[in-house]
Amino acid sequence: MLPITERLQQQDWQKAATDLHAQGHALLPNILQQHECDTLIAAYNADDTYRKTISMERYRFGQGQYKYFRYPLPALISDIRQTVYPYLAPVANKWMEVLNIATRFPPTLAELKSLCDAKGQTQPTVLILQYGPGGFNTLHQDLYGEVYFPMQLVLFLNEPGTDYTGGEFVLTEQIPRAQSKANVLQPRRGDMLLFTTNFRPAKGSKGYYRVNMKHGVSPLHSGNRHTLGIIFHDAES
Repeated sequence: MLPITERLQQQDWQKAATDLHAQGHALLPNILQQHECDTLIAAYNADDTYRKTISMERYRFGQGQYKYFRYPLPALISDIRQTVYPYLAPVANKWMEVLNIATRFPPTLAELKSLCDAKGQTQPTVLILQYGPGGFNTLHQDLYGEVYFPMQLVLFLNEPGTDYTGGEFVLTEQIPRAQSKANVLQPRRGDMLLFTTNFRPAKGSKGYYRVNMKHGVSPLHSGNRHTLGIIFHDAES
């Protein structure tokens, strides 16, 4: 089995960029091996791995629980985060360019982290989420501070139809002067979904315009569902 960095480097990143430009999300199948998914799930109850635990019901975010990792991140997660970011930065910068937004993102994750540090955003935002029967996540955006990268990813750690039913990943697009559009996705265990954090550009008759997007999880009918969410910018302390 190849190391995770080599598995990621062998992906069709041109197709991923094309899909992100066209629809605001891109699916890369079979990124994680089953044993890697199982290891991440088994570590959910570790005492020294996480900095914060959130009950979704308490904050009316849904029904379920998630935990934020602390630095230093586990090697597997750190490798994914550092390897994927340079492929997404050019896409993000193209989005900023066509929407006439002055922000530009650096080519490496280390440089993005320095930008976050300068704004007091020093806490990692990587998280693992756990849902049981009836669990869901309301539509939201993961911004966390003044510095935020416009794309993120989620890795699916359970097999739909076998480990759980329901629990689809939902992306909504707020189309200007029209009703919202919902994209309902059900990736398999080990798949990686790249998607926009809060908006994407779309081309209209008068140039590009901004399509605001949110994401969430539909209610589980049965079983248990775990996902690993990797966000590239850090949060305020």
